[in-house]
Amino acid sequence: MGQCLNNVATKKGITDIVFPPEDQANILNIELLTNLFTQYKPAYCINCAAYTAVDKAEDDVDMARKINRDGAENLAKLCKEFNTTMIHVSTDFVFAGNTPHLLLEDDIAEPINVYGLTKLEGEQAILANLTQTYILRTSWLYSEYGNNFVKTMMRLGSEKDELKIIADQIGTPTYAIDLAECILGIITNDKHKYGIYHFSNEGVTSWYDFAMGIFDIANISVKTYPVRTSEYVTRAIRPTFSVMDKSKIKRDLDIEIPYWRTSLEKCIKVLLKTT
Repeated sequence: MGQCLNNVATKKGITDIVFPPEDQANILNIELLTNLFTQYKPAYCINCAAYTAVDKAEDDVDMARKINRDGAENLAKLCKEFNTTMIHVSTDFVFAGNTPHLLLEDDIAEPINVYGLTKLEGEQAILANLTQTYILRTSWLYSEYGNNFVKTMMRLGSEKDELKIIADQIGTPTYAIDLAECILGIITNDKHKYGIYHFSNEGVTSWYDFAMGIFDIANISVKTYPVRTSEYVTRAIRPTFSVMDKSKIKRDLDIEIPYWRTSLEKCIKVLLKTT
């Protein structure tokens, strides 16, 4: 996410964003963070740090909680002290996702795995300490950077004769470049309409159809079979339906949101150029 922010900021000619390395901005180290805030006195603090290994979190609860809850709380307290607005990236996994309706920001959050629980605790810790904050819940993030579903499917599709992909988990893929555009748009708009917002790309799909879209756009031919979640057991339970309603962020913050496949085409175009 940080790389995507840097990418978008560079293209927009924005030069006053600081991207400190981890050894200077470990969110669990109050002393380091205090030094950073004292040095830069930022108007905004964007928190992209998170423990995102969903299955591993089930057995690594303490570390997931330290990063997703305690780290977020550390930043929120410093933001309050330095009169800094905090922008925090959260997740659709704060919801149980067991009913087929578009999820609103004020729907009851009932996480069904440790990752979702600790991310919700992070949201709660921020709101308990800070009013000047935007909490952005997103879903199914991917980009040309790091490890993610799109890059994995492109690799496996080129290596394997056949693949089995889950077809009964429904959500919305989100291009992290679009989320970066959203974050910088919030800063530029400076509307001070703080609170929780949902942001993902527009549209609805399954992991199976997402994969088929990847193969189609990247011109990869591989036999692909849809399977039920019950046939692909993972350590953590996933929501079956986590499509979020984005009306609030479009209305209140004037954020435009692209359709998921349109953004996927952009990402894959970049990936194909670099391979």
